[in-house]
Amino acid sequence: MPDTKKHTLNPDKWVELYADYLYNYAVTRVDGQELAKDLVQETFFSGIKGKDNFRGQAAERTWLVSILKRKIIDHYRKINSAKGQKEVRMNFYEDGDKKGRWIEERVPQNWGNDADKDIENDELKSALEGCIQSLPEKYRIVFMLKTVQNYETEEICNELDITPSNLWVIIHRARIQLRNCMEQKWFKN
Repeated sequence: MPDTKKHTLNPDKWVELYADYLYNYAVTRVDGQELAKDLVQETFFSGIKGKDNFRGQAAERTWLVSILKRKIIDHYRKINSAKGQKEVRMNFYEDGDKKGRWIEERVPQNWGNDADKDIENDELKSALEGCIQSLPEKYRIVFMLKTVQNYETEEICNELDITPSNLWVIIHRARIQLRNCMEQKWFKN
């Protein structure tokens, strides 16, 4: 039977034995030295408060590191909570008279003109519909059934009396023709 050593706690020696190790652990995982120091202090405080829960199954340092890990996780949860997000400041303007940092919740959400987007979407839709209509009839039918109407391959093949490999060749060729048409009608002005 293996010898299972029961570990004990000695809080009077924690700062001397583990402060540097815990600080180095924390500083690589959080933003700032002061925050790392605070988290180590909170770890020691929580360790003292919870020393009655220590079962001695892990080494003292391992137990303290696990407390520190939870403190770090709690820190990130706190800053990522809905309340924390409202306090995040961000650069919105890079230059000009409005340059500066904004509280995230007050940053304007939509500065664009929806009418311009609607017009552009309508133009894109018209160009795409025109390109689809210019496909050879069989290509157009197969493309619409498979891509737009989401029919199953087997259904299309049975209806049009074609093989699955023929269907995929038609889809491939239709897509190439659509891409070429869209490049001429939409992307090249």
